[in-house]
Amino acid sequence: MENNKEIIKSKKVYVVGHKNPDTDSICSAIAYAYLKREITGEKYSPRRAGQINEETQYVLNRFKVKAPKLLTDVKLQVKDADIHVIEGAGPNVSIKRVWELMKKQHVKTIPVLENGELLGIATTGDIASSYMDVYDDTILGEAKTQYKNIIDTLDGTLLTGDPNKYFTNGKVAIGASSPELMTEFIFENDLVILGNRYESHSCAIDINVGCIIVCQNAPVSEILLKRAQSQDIVIIQTPHDTFNVARLINQSVPVEHFMTRGPIYAFHLDDYMDEVRKNITKKKFREFPILTRQEKLVGFISRRRVMSVRKKQVILVDHNEKSQAVDGLEEAEIMEIIDHHRLGSIETMGPVYFRNQPVGCTATIVYQMYQENQVEITPQIAGLLCSAIISDTLLFRSPTCTAVDVATAEKLAEIAEIDMEEMAAAMFRAGSNLEDKTAEELCFQDFKQFTVGEKVFGVGQINSMSGDELDDIKEMITEYLPTALQNNKLDMIYFMLTDILDESSEIMCYGPGAKEAVIDAFGLAENTDRMILKKVVSRKKQVVPALVAAMQH
Repeated sequence: MENNKEIIKSKKVYVVGHKNPDTDSICSAIAYAYLKREITGEKYSPRRAGQINEETQYVLNRFKVKAPKLLTDVKLQVKDADIHVIEGAGPNVSIKRVWELMKKQHVKTIPVLENGELLGIATTGDIASSYMDVYDDTILGEAKTQYKNIIDTLDGTLLTGDPNKYFTNGKVAIGASSPELMTEFIFENDLVILGNRYESHSCAIDINVGCIIVCQNAPVSEILLKRAQSQDIVIIQTPHDTFNVARLINQSVPVEHFMTRGPIYAFHLDDYMDEVRKNITKKKFREFPILTRQEKLVGFISRRRVMSVRKKQVILVDHNEKSQAVDGLEEAEIMEIIDHHRLGSIETMGPVYFRNQPVGCTATIVYQMYQENQVEITPQIAGLLCSAIISDTLLFRSPTCTAVDVATAEKLAEIAEIDMEEMAAAMFRAGSNLEDKTAEELCFQDFKQFTVGEKVFGVGQINSMSGDELDDIKEMITEYLPTALQNNKLDMIYFMLTDILDESSEIMCYGPGAKEAVIDAFGLAENTDRMILKKVVSRKKQVVPALVAAMQH
């Protein structure tokens, strides 16, 4: 494993539309992300900022395209930071091996893991404690040290016994005295360090010690080896002398005996960086473990990297209003904006590529960019873009529709091999389907929020080719509008019931001054009951500008 390895994050840019996404928002995000990948070879990922409506889902199903993943916000998270991947150690690994891991990876902290889960942390301070603060000759037994650790630490060779067993009782002693004296301080189950004297070897076996360490690769007679084997005594031969064996042997203690068990201040990949920053100021640690939702260790993040995490990068399509954008946009880096609406309230830290054209659909602009960059449009992408234009222009009935939209849709329909009349009927039928829908779902199926001075208002819209269906929707929405106003903290709320065949919209509204604004905007009589607007089908071009002008006056 490479030293001090980091999780390498290749650049990923999210291409995302507005909240309450419509067909143009979703399809343009998918198509533009594909275009950017083709041009740059880098990672551009389409995302959605809300739930997909039935019309859009029909389009995605028709062209066998998966819905983009949900992007709830673009706030900075732990997963956006550079995370160090550090090779960990099991709880039974020796202090010696842990120290070698630290030197190999140039780190001062090693995670102690079991099946990927974090049991504890071993630091250079813990290693120092094992060398400097341990004077107890029973530490190996108390720590339940495995014999294979002792063999490894002493560069030894096993002559008898099972290396996988543990030294659990007794003390460590040096048998440098005569056999007579040895019997006074060495007892059964002890670990004894010996030289090359036959008498000492035989005495230790007579005492029935647990383990014999024979220094300087001294030979052990076959007779004694057989006796030791019959008594289940472990004999280890080491090239080191007595002094170095005594110095090294405590390094065989398993790391779990010295590690810091807790509480361990760890963070999860999905944690938000603003909370992480608050928490680390209260702690003195240099690095913090990062875990998955399943509590598996990912790596470590340093205090310095917490403070210098890179922002998420986003491209906004089909909107440039902050109120319509994904949450946390102020913490992200906006790379581009591709839109066809009025200029909104989004501010950027620096210059960005901003393409805004007075056409009926963002998909029309995306098609132009395919042409400009000479990137071939697949039938699948063509189907998505054509469907977006059909949706946004109400099959060319909307006043927002331009000749460019019509020409673009015709070219795309030819590539995708679809009949636009048939496609429009199927899409609008799916979009206005009332089956199993609540009033809230209908209200916010296609909903956008706007700000004029200190006033915040929202406008929802449903398009249908059936007048009876619109009447049913009206009945459900009428009772829900007061709740929608309160829950979303709006000053006024409007809802357009758009009859595609009749090319008209009935405006429903709620909130102080909401009805008066419609009457003023469209010159209706003050005693108007049903506010039906002939030749008005576009929220973007006909309704919102008129309402904004009325509110400003």
